[in-house]
Amino acid sequence: MVVAQTRDTVLELLASLTPEQAGKIRAPFDTPDHKQWTYLPGPVPGLALTELTPAQQKLVERLVATGCSERGTADVWAVLDAEIVVRGLPDLPPSGEWEGATVADRYFLRVLGDPNGTEPWAWRLNGHHLALHVTVVDGAIAFTPQFLGSNPAEVLTGPQAGRRFLATEQDLGFQLLHALEPGQLEVALVSPDAPDDILTRHDPVADASLLHRGLAYGDMTEDQRQLLSLLIGQYVGRAAGPIGLQTWQDITEHGIERLTFAWAGETQPGAGHRHYYSIAGPTFLAEYDNTQDNANHIHSVWRDLRNDWGTDLLAAHYAMHR
Repeated sequence: MVVAQTRDTVLELLASLTPEQAGKIRAPFDTPDHKQWTYLPGPVPGLALTELTPAQQKLVERLVATGCSERGTADVWAVLDAEIVVRGLPDLPPSGEWEGATVADRYFLRVLGDPNGTEPWAWRLNGHHLALHVTVVDGAIAFTPQFLGSNPAEVLTGPQAGRRFLATEQDLGFQLLHALEPGQLEVALVSPDAPDDILTRHDPVADASLLHRGLAYGDMTEDQRQLLSLLIGQYVGRAAGPIGLQTWQDITEHGIERLTFAWAGETQPGAGHRHYYSIAGPTFLAEYDNTQDNANHIHSVWRDLRNDWGTDLLAAHYAMHR
């Protein structure tokens, strides 16, 4: 269902494009920069959201809602809300009326390959603090790398004062940390200083060896495991239901007891309290940091160590068709 809806929405969007728009949005699946991505501000290949008509913008919103859960969809568009806050801009125009909107000039949509064919294809939405990469192979979907960030993490002044972004990713992290016993804390707390950014950055292939091991799921109590599972769910739960369920299946099949939780930096929330955590296992990797702008600026990433960019799906596809 998700694959068919994704394909149909992309085909409808592509059919609506002018030749100039199509030239910006389309690329071969094997384009050399396929795995290049960033969450930093600046132009990237693709069609800027500012260049979409209102009708086309509606199709992009439908596309995001097809790949993401309801919460994940809200988190995606909240990235742009935060961008408005930090840039001191007026509120976003109503949904479907972004043509020429200032904030949308930092976000770019791209389609790689032919959604109407039988070969693998992908779509991606990239921009400041946002990276969605969806790869479709033989009726299956890969959903990573995925990055969501927010500056500010909490709005401190103005009409939206008190609004928090990616709040549960922070709150559950602290809950789990504070639920650990002293001996467990000695293992989970890997450094008194938080890194300035996520350690895997925007590398095409995530290197889990960059992360500290931390405390294993298998060494936690049942209540602590529940908190870690809820925290993982904040990342996995951004995806549409079938995608999230497949991710959970992969995590459990490859040994959920091997997942580890590592913390660096301050152990209490608050202004200036820089903090970071990572979760890593045989297939799953997530990082979170809140270190910049007086610890009011969040980065979070979800990587699949086997299937970023659909790597495993593509290997099976090419083995079948060679």
